Amino acid sequence: MDYLASYLEHLAFERNLSPLTRENYARDIRLLLGLAEKLALEDLTSHHIRRFIASMHGRGLGGKSIARILSAWRGFFDFLIRRYGFTSNPCTGMRAPKSPKSLPQALSIDQAIQLVTIEGDAPLTLRDRAILELFYSSGLRLAELVGLNIDALDLADGMVTVTGKGNKTRMVPVGSHAAHAIQAWLTARATIAGTEERALFVGHKGTRLSPRAIQYRLKEWAIRQGISSDVHPHMLRHSFATHVLQSSSDLRAVQEMLGHANISTTQVYTHLDFQHLAKVYDSAHPRAKKK
Repeated sequence: MDYLASYLEHLAFERNLSPLTRENYARDIRLLLGLAEKLALEDLTSHHIRRFIASMHGRGLGGKSIARILSAWRGFFDFLIRRYGFTSNPCTGMRAPKSPKSLPQALSIDQAIQLVTIEGDAPLTLRDRAILELFYSSGLRLAELVGLNIDALDLADGMVTVTGKGNKTRMVPVGSHAAHAIQAWLTARATIAGTEERALFVGHKGTRLSPRAIQYRLKEWAIRQGISSDVHPHMLRHSFATHVLQSSSDLRAVQEMLGHANISTTQVYTHLDFQHLAKVYDSAHPRAKKK
């Protein structure tokens, strides 16, 4: 019995999955059949699946890829139980190995200053300088910056009220460089935006900037300023968090400013800070230098 062909028919005609999705399922299940070799599918046990997972992991497959494959196998065996009377699903309870967490990328302090120090007094240049300074000064998410309205600013006290994930609001400090850049932009903004427009950052048509427009402008300025990294808004957020932690080590304050619900989310930046300290140690300590 060609169980795979039967399952692919089920995916096509009963679940209406796309050809590409069906091919992905087929590839994962062919991998199972190859690992099983001469073993019949109905004879596979959790012990076999565990061995297959170890084999895939040993060949360099990451946790996310193995988790996806396991999901495909689990669905395949569920189908075999319903359609062909298989008695158990050997993938039940199986978990993929955890993938190592990738650390967020951050600019160095010198790179960050180089990026935000843009010259020119054209209205859109003033706007972009204010955007870059605010990203780096306050660690905002892209959606938070896009959604800012003028009435969220309190430049006299150096604060901005931000609406973050879950519609939660928080107050975030605005540094002096960012405040000056925003003040200069507000003067230029008055010549572009209509009196009814509430958005802080607008395009040349006077309407609220889109996230994609900000991403594009940020990449463009990174190239102009000679930054070789693939700069994106979240990198400036990472840079803000990393540099504040390097200076203060106040994890709880950084959590509040970033708007993280759990401090465990913020703790990833302590790893970045440790990497920075390790590099300083390796380059400076006489006993750390390699001969």
